[in-house]
Amino acid sequence: MSSSHLSHPASDPGHPTSWHILDAEKAVILLNSDRTEGLTLAQAAERLQQYGPNELIETKGRSSLEILWDQFKNIMLLMLIAVAIISAVLDVQESLASGQFVFPKDAAAIFLVVLLNGILGYVQESGAEKALAALKNLASSKVRVIRDGRPLEVDAKELVPGDIMLLEAGVKISADGRILEEANLQVREAALTGEAHAVSKQANQLLPADAPLGDRTNLVYSGTEVVQGRATVLVTETGMHTELGKIASALQSVETEPTPLQKRMGQLGNALVTGALILVAIVIIGGTLFNPSLFQELVKVSLSMAVAVVPEGLPAVITVTLALGTQRMVKRQALIRKLPAVETLGSVTTICSDKTGTLTQNKMVVQAVHTASCSARVTGEGYSPEGEFVADGELAISVPIKDLAELQLLMQACVLCNDAVLQKEYGEWAILGDPTEGALLAVAGKAGLRKDDLDYQFPRVAEFPFSSERKRMSVMVKNTPDNRSELFPFLMFTKGSPELTLERCQYIQIGTQQVEITEAMRSQILEQNNQLASHGLRVLGFAMKSLRELPPEASEDVSEADLIWLGLVGMLDAPRPEVRDAVAKCRAAGIRPVMITGDHQLTAQAIAEDLGIAKPGDGILTGQQLEKLSQSELQSQVEHISVYARVSPEHKLRIVQALQHEGEIIAMTGDGVNDAPALKQADIGVAMGITGTDVSKEASDMVLLDDNFATIVSAVEEGRVVYTNIRRFIRYILGSNIGEVLTIAAAPLLGLGGVPLSPLQILWMNLVTDGIPALALAVEPGRPIVMQQPPKNPKENIFARGLGAYMIRIGVILAIVTIAMMAWAYNFTQQNTFGGTLDPDRWKTMVFTTLCLAQMGHALAIRSNTRLFAEINPLTNPYLLVSVVVTSILQLLLIYIPPLQKFFGTHILSWQELLICIGFSAIIFIWIEAEKLLLRWFSRRNKVGYPQ
Repeated sequence: MSSSHLSHPASDPGHPTSWHILDAEKAVILLNSDRTEGLTLAQAAERLQQYGPNELIETKGRSSLEILWDQFKNIMLLMLIAVAIISAVLDVQESLASGQFVFPKDAAAIFLVVLLNGILGYVQESGAEKALAALKNLASSKVRVIRDGRPLEVDAKELVPGDIMLLEAGVKISADGRILEEANLQVREAALTGEAHAVSKQANQLLPADAPLGDRTNLVYSGTEVVQGRATVLVTETGMHTELGKIASALQSVETEPTPLQKRMGQLGNALVTGALILVAIVIIGGTLFNPSLFQELVKVSLSMAVAVVPEGLPAVITVTLALGTQRMVKRQALIRKLPAVETLGSVTTICSDKTGTLTQNKMVVQAVHTASCSARVTGEGYSPEGEFVADGELAISVPIKDLAELQLLMQACVLCNDAVLQKEYGEWAILGDPTEGALLAVAGKAGLRKDDLDYQFPRVAEFPFSSERKRMSVMVKNTPDNRSELFPFLMFTKGSPELTLERCQYIQIGTQQVEITEAMRSQILEQNNQLASHGLRVLGFAMKSLRELPPEASEDVSEADLIWLGLVGMLDAPRPEVRDAVAKCRAAGIRPVMITGDHQLTAQAIAEDLGIAKPGDGILTGQQLEKLSQSELQSQVEHISVYARVSPEHKLRIVQALQHEGEIIAMTGDGVNDAPALKQADIGVAMGITGTDVSKEASDMVLLDDNFATIVSAVEEGRVVYTNIRRFIRYILGSNIGEVLTIAAAPLLGLGGVPLSPLQILWMNLVTDGIPALALAVEPGRPIVMQQPPKNPKENIFARGLGAYMIRIGVILAIVTIAMMAWAYNFTQQNTFGGTLDPDRWKTMVFTTLCLAQMGHALAIRSNTRLFAEINPLTNPYLLVSVVVTSILQLLLIYIPPLQKFFGTHILSWQELLICIGFSAIIFIWIEAEKLLLRWFSRRNKVGYPQ
């Protein structure tokens, strides 16, 4: 893109970025356009060249080749590649010296392992970034404009600032613009703002500069959709300068940090390679100084040691473990999109959650009604029209609703001033339309009133639709024959903001009479309204009026006067019943739940206190207050704020960054397009599966299939189980590797002839003997205490909390046992060849077999840190027993099947020698079980709990 494309109305000195503060005519003049003629074709072409096409521009990411190449920069794979090259060179030398070709099977096997690990890493990382593609899908491909005084249909990417765009119902808007004229225009902006309601737009409004995005009712935005009406719009911003473009820029500017597991695996690789190189240097230098003629033999020993150090099967085992974790999470309604996110969930310290639909049911339920002489609490759940009106919190109203004139009229207003439909689907009550209006139909149903019946009795003939300025709506209906007088053939019912509706009332309904309302009555109604709002309820006021004739169109201000006040209805989006337990579970697990909502702060506070997210008196930060804080000031407050109210989606990114700056690992929920940058920034971005946009899902790490907060907590529990299992099989695999390395290093020091283990045999142990039981350990079920402990520090070293000490201790014990057996077996096999029927080098096979079988006992014992093998039900993880049996059989096949003997360089063992191998290998199982008994004794003696 040329530099000329960077010049845009938003960046020109004379052109403001706040188009909502200008009247339509000034905006047209600033962009040098004409509202009736539009731009000329020549102007449009010139501006297209100047501003660039109206499309989202993707910054260049890593290519597939670069991602693949990066896999082979892993320090452990680089060491294996070096080992393979040296091994191949030695085989070539041997071929030249002997005159016979020696196939470099060790080098070939190592190269194959390196290639497979590289491909595995590439598959994990090469998932294409689709969030921007989902953003692009929000824009339409064609748009109607006026150019040279006539309407044209052009490609959306050819739109330029100054174009006059024509909109009608069903059209996707392709650029940001200032509305010049409109007729009943309503735009669905949920994808951009997260608000579900269609927004009524007004061309002639002037708004303050600090009006939030969702309140700029004289503008339209790219990526939104016209649901009603029509409009003529002046295009003000295109491409990356639109609100959608700003989101794309923010999305692409977010740098993805390595997950805690990826960081730990990097630490592990560095530690292993460093340790291996030090050990190799000691063996080669020390051995050569002791006996220079052993140099080539010491090089072979070093190659085997280097292969033994690297846990070649570990990447595959981790990948399978994470994949199995994702399968378990799907059963719990959490879809994991990126494998490493499974483990990251186990490290989460803070969960930032939306309120509506996640903490609550997204079903408005009327809780209370107030008329002039009746105050009642309403029972029942969801949209079911079943429940009671309980007066004074004690007794159900015994008088039928039809005999309570005030309540009867209030319920009629709830039904008639309503556009929703309540119906039963698959045995459950559901709503078509606005949830607030659905709640009104449900409460009227509890009073015995049905919409179909009332619509038939009082057919609607006209309406004044809701507007954001009036904050109310009115409907006109025909009066019933038995109520109708010649003077008043029509009725008007009004609902809306209690304060603004009450202002238009001259009378109040008391019993069957309408009396003039007094200031004392007004004060009492406003006090009731404040009480309901302070309990987190959304409150609507209702009024009515008898009409002599239908009012003319657009006469709202005149017609909605001298109304009769009917009463207040307070409703609540009730919390999901399972969320309280989930929040308590979070607290017990050391995880802080935080609510971030666009709702009023009183509503947010009431719900948060009800669920246990906040305590009475806790601070609340509003979006307006947050806007005035610098990032450093916000960082100093985030640790003490559990509720954010009236927050716009773009504030979420700042909150996430502030929490991360304080060292928190964040799970953040979101569903709108504007949430995408925050979801990508968070350690775990959680998109809503039901209400979420494609953009939010593509930017996330996890999708909630049921939009439920409790599901996040379940996913965190699974993540902790996964991380516990990862640590378990790392202990298992690396304990074995340390034993192998020490055994190999000891052979030349003991003066034994040859290397006890070839690189190929070591690969077999690391991939098969260690790998198969490690996979079984990966499905070890979690224990109940997993959610009764604080999150593990994401910065902790992989060897923390005794893991490093355990690996070294068990590795040394394994080495001592194997070296003792090796020394004995070497002397035994040299002296007992039985007339040449048995190979004197079979001591090497005994070492190989002992190490492999010792790992089987290790796998059985490592299931628990404290419980003995006999105390654990083997059927809780039957895969482990199967893996031990299968791996032991495979090891025996290598010894007794001739083709496998030849390939792996093994020798036949007698049954006595095999029993000796089994006996020595069993010592590891016995040792680990004895450690558990010793730990118990120590804990009882010192009266302290032992590690779980």
